[in-house]
Amino acid sequence: MKSLNKRQSTVMAVLITSAILLAVFAFGLFISNDRIVTNLDQRNLPPTLDHPFGTDWLGRDMLIRTVKGLSVSIGVGLIAATASVIIAVGLGVIAATMGRIADGIISWLVDLFLSVPHLVILILISFVAGGGMKGVIIGLALTHWPSLTRVIRAEVMQLKNQEFVQVSKRLGKSPWFIAAKHILPHLVPQFLVGLFLLFPHAILHEAAVTFLGMGLSPHQPAVGIILSESMRYLSTGMWWLAFFPGLCLLLVVRAFDFVGDRLRSLTDPYRANE
Repeated sequence: MKSLNKRQSTVMAVLITSAILLAVFAFGLFISNDRIVTNLDQRNLPPTLDHPFGTDWLGRDMLIRTVKGLSVSIGVGLIAATASVIIAVGLGVIAATMGRIADGIISWLVDLFLSVPHLVILILISFVAGGGMKGVIIGLALTHWPSLTRVIRAEVMQLKNQEFVQVSKRLGKSPWFIAAKHILPHLVPQFLVGLFLLFPHAILHEAAVTFLGMGLSPHQPAVGIILSESMRYLSTGMWWLAFFPGLCLLLVVRAFDFVGDRLRSLTDPYRANE
């Protein structure tokens, strides 16, 4: 059997990792809440074959809670990352095509947001937006676009000087036509790569804000809530309450980071055909 080259093996790895992440999200989405009801007869159980992640102080299965929490966190991170990438693409295109004034204003906004720590401004925006899932999503969407905006702006600046764009201008095509037909299609790889690279930051910041008590509702089985609740029981030796959810969160974040990095290698013209 012919061995796969680097490009084919990269595509295969991306597909397998994406399928696993999708399965985790779908499985957690369709798990019934009846699977995590209180069962005081089985509370505080360490990991066993029946309960691989153990049970908590209310007898709830930690494996089911962790999978549902990951599903919630993935959903929030995906929505927020998508909104943030859309903002980045829009502002990047405007900065590169709408003149010096627009470029200066957007560059100032990028520098302003990058000068403040993500978590601080995320907490402030989430609080102003009313907290909960809506506040977290708005906060994540409005704080993770600056770095990608710079990348998009630089890409559009290069595209503006390409020969096919100059030909369209000489033919009298409008700026909107050029943006829709020539510029935006070339930004699709940056959109996808940016989405997968922003997601790890979004999901970690969502978990951090929720852990601090300023994110999702305590009634939602998010990983940040699970970790926050487990802190009160670590001193009693119930290490599994934080270890397994934290490890699973780390693996999911690393999986998305892996997919984003591999997609970036595929879209890089200097590395795609290796």
